[in-house]
Amino acid sequence: MPTSSASTTDSARSSANGGVQSLERAFDLLERMADAGGEVGLSELSASSGLPLPTIHRLMRTLVACGYVRQQPNRRYALGPRLIRLGESASRLLGTWARPYLARLVEETGETANMALLDGDEIVYVAQVPSKHSMRMFTEVGRRVLPHSTGVGKALLSSFPADEVRALLHRTGMPAATEKTITTPDGFIAALEDVRRQGYAIDDNEQEIGVRCLAVPVPDSPTAAAISISGPAGRVTEAATDKIVPVLQQVAAELSEALANQSPAS
Repeated sequence: MPTSSASTTDSARSSANGGVQSLERAFDLLERMADAGGEVGLSELSASSGLPLPTIHRLMRTLVACGYVRQQPNRRYALGPRLIRLGESASRLLGTWARPYLARLVEETGETANMALLDGDEIVYVAQVPSKHSMRMFTEVGRRVLPHSTGVGKALLSSFPADEVRALLHRTGMPAATEKTITTPDGFIAALEDVRRQGYAIDDNEQEIGVRCLAVPVPDSPTAAAISISGPAGRVTEAATDKIVPVLQQVAAELSEALANQSPAS
């Protein structure tokens, strides 16, 4: 018997809805894997997501076949290499969206403005607008540094639990970039407490002598992000800090709203 057009339409709609649900679940599993450090077992995913094991297994098979997940020899699953290209492209786009906001920071503070992300255990700079002063700071976009010696690193890690921060510091070590670099986990944890209390982070000659940096996190960013200004210590003084920090916080809030709406500044 021929299938009626109505039943065919219902079937197509049901298939489309099922496809959307599978897509949503697949992305949810990828995010849960990232939250767990990038490698998990099926039972862990089932416990955290509430999905049955057969459903998770089917989705993971598809993600493995596409290269977004790989299965380890120990049968656990890890985020796959194809995600790197997506992440790099998204980081570049995030930097593009941020540039108008960084330009505002330069106009209002006079100092070089930066945006940085936490990528694994490292800080990566994804955007910069330089100061118009002849003496100005310059950080190459794409540069990677360890978090413990930077203002953006402190801003980014200020929302992390202390045990996660200590684990990160154990993995990276805490080499001294200058004599003012914080080189002990206890000292860095105390600095993060200052960031939470003050609402901003300071790099006071800790990455480079003669340079001060002020940084704030971008609230509710889709990935951990921070913006900062950096300049000579003679210009980024305590008095200047009181004027610059409110501007940083306001721009971070506006950038957060723009990212949530997926639209750049006009």
